[in-house]
Amino acid sequence: MTLQLHRPDGQGGIEAAAPKKQWREDLRSPRWNVPALANPEMNPTSSLRALVFWLALGIATFVLLLAGYGSGFWH
Repeated sequence: MTLQLHRPDGQGGIEAAAPKKQWREDLRSPRWNVPALANPEMNPTSSLRALVFWLALGIATFVLLLAGYGSGFWH
């Protein structure tokens, strides 16, 4: 007999514990039940603005490399 299946009855004896219907609830950690927290400081960037930023950065880098190699700066 284990105390998982039997528990003390308070009078020196042991009684059978009632089986749990939802035993899977014991397997879940309470740390995963955190409520969603709002972040008031976060302002999401639109997809179009992000796309334009990365395209502009890529084009600027390409132009800088062409200008550097074209002028012989990195030669």
